[in-house]
Amino acid sequence: MNLLVFLTLFFFGLAIEAQTSPAPTVAEAEEFMNKAEARLADLNVKVNQATWVHDNFITEDTEALAADANDENTAATTELVEGAKRFESLKMPPELERKFKLLKLSLTAPAPKDPKLRRELTQIAASLESDYGKGKYCRKPDDCLDITAIERMMGASRDPNELKDLWIGWHKVGAPMRQRYARFVELSNQGAREIGFKDTGAMWRSNYDMPPDAFSADLERLWQQVRPLYLSLHAYVRSKLAKKYGPQLVPTDGPIPAHLLGNPWAQEWENIYPLLGLPEKSSVDVTALLKTKNLDPKGMVKYGENFFISLGFAPLPQTFWERSLFVKPRDRDVVCHASAWDIDNKDDLRIKTCLQIRDVDFVTVHHELGHNIYQRAYKNQAFLFESGANDGFHEAIGDAIALAITPDYLHRVGLLENVPEGDNDIPQLLKQALDRVAFLPFGLLIDQWRWKVFSGEVTPANYNQSWWNLRLKYQGVAPPVTRSEADFDPGAKYHVAGNVPYMRYFLAHILEFQFYRALCQASGYSGPLHKCTFFGSKEAGAKFNKMLEMGQSKPWPDALEVLTGERQIDGGALLEYFAPLRKWLDEQNKGQKVGW
Repeated sequence: MNLLVFLTLFFFGLAIEAQTSPAPTVAEAEEFMNKAEARLADLNVKVNQATWVHDNFITEDTEALAADANDENTAATTELVEGAKRFESLKMPPELERKFKLLKLSLTAPAPKDPKLRRELTQIAASLESDYGKGKYCRKPDDCLDITAIERMMGASRDPNELKDLWIGWHKVGAPMRQRYARFVELSNQGAREIGFKDTGAMWRSNYDMPPDAFSADLERLWQQVRPLYLSLHAYVRSKLAKKYGPQLVPTDGPIPAHLLGNPWAQEWENIYPLLGLPEKSSVDVTALLKTKNLDPKGMVKYGENFFISLGFAPLPQTFWERSLFVKPRDRDVVCHASAWDIDNKDDLRIKTCLQIRDVDFVTVHHELGHNIYQRAYKNQAFLFESGANDGFHEAIGDAIALAITPDYLHRVGLLENVPEGDNDIPQLLKQALDRVAFLPFGLLIDQWRWKVFSGEVTPANYNQSWWNLRLKYQGVAPPVTRSEADFDPGAKYHVAGNVPYMRYFLAHILEFQFYRALCQASGYSGPLHKCTFFGSKEAGAKFNKMLEMGQSKPWPDALEVLTGERQIDGGALLEYFAPLRKWLDEQNKGQKVGW
């Protein structure tokens, strides 16, 4: 038999086999998905346990254990995504179709199918997170500062030289990550392409129930909505810092030096409130109230729990109090970045924090418990629906509660003796804006940078330059000293080292005001939005829970509509909340340049 005849018969046989092979059925798709969810649920618990131990006891051994667990989970997910391709042309019921879509999107670091490359990716990911968690700035051999100490010092210091020294010292943590991060990007992109995405960034943007380009356009719409308020705040803060430090350090028409904004990343500015010229006692000092009560960190967490209980949610399980980390241990390295955990996807809820007795950590407590309450609300959903309607929802839950930490709330829970009289709300609104409005461009630019890195528009040769270009464009901040490509300043931010998508925080800082306004309305409140607390409202709690228990079972506009009656994320509630402040800022900025 000649070769041509052989090949003809061979391919003819394949064609007959393909025609006779039965098409997949919905029943087979359901069976596949049931087994996939059971397998992934078991692996997820293992990953959570291994990662919890690693983040709380950072050693070479725990790093290896976390990498092993993540590798096993990544391998299984990659295999299941490949197996799911058999059902791609099958017409399925909407719920089942959604599960297949979410399975495909379930990895934030999609890995290549090649086991060796997959293993390399998971090891790099674990090592980058370890580098961040162990990161320290040693001014002397016996004087080493971790990020908790650096945050505290940069929040309190007014010495520009000390601030610059601390800023430079912490940002050194990123430089050793650069080469591994570039390799991580290569491997993750290969994994994303193998499952049908252009790159990892396109995969991340596909997780919002709309095409990636439509999501990018929606972000631009939201940014343009809130940008004028940010520009007004930036101009006011810049003028006050120029007065404090002199125009030679803070140009009155240019970007603000990043080290002078009270935070290692210049992402939130509440620590510089005392420099902004308002009377010393013009706002409620929550830090002082907490210290007057002699609260320990666990006591602060109790206040957060009690807020949710007042809305009708059940108390946290006893294991939460036994297993959570509330303060930084003295004897070991931990990942201090605050996080909320649901180890078994049922009731093993925990938080991991390095709390200090201060106002910002009081807010953090409410934020992290919001994650835990959400996790418990959707625990009866199928495994692939056990998540927020989108990741921005998850971040916004606790922040909506934190907005309700008003003087009236502080009085009702016994922290504040008397609610301040009068209508001067500017100090309190300015404090809130330094936290929430100042954050908006930072929340937007982290993933703008990463998406460009994943797409190849930004290459390792200009990682750092591109980073600072975006920070200038969106935030109007600049580094205190000249930076080069020997630096890797993105790595000094946990979410880059830990490969945590960041656009969720930008979305959350807008969604939280939508949630907050809806909860205020449900509680029967009428009055200026910024004065509302819905503490104690079972009606608000019931409406809240109705959205939370949906998890990710429906597209996020459906979940948003359940609570707010709206189907689009919108900055209107945020602008309503800060309307009195915007008017005041514009008056203060008369004659000043706005922008940079």
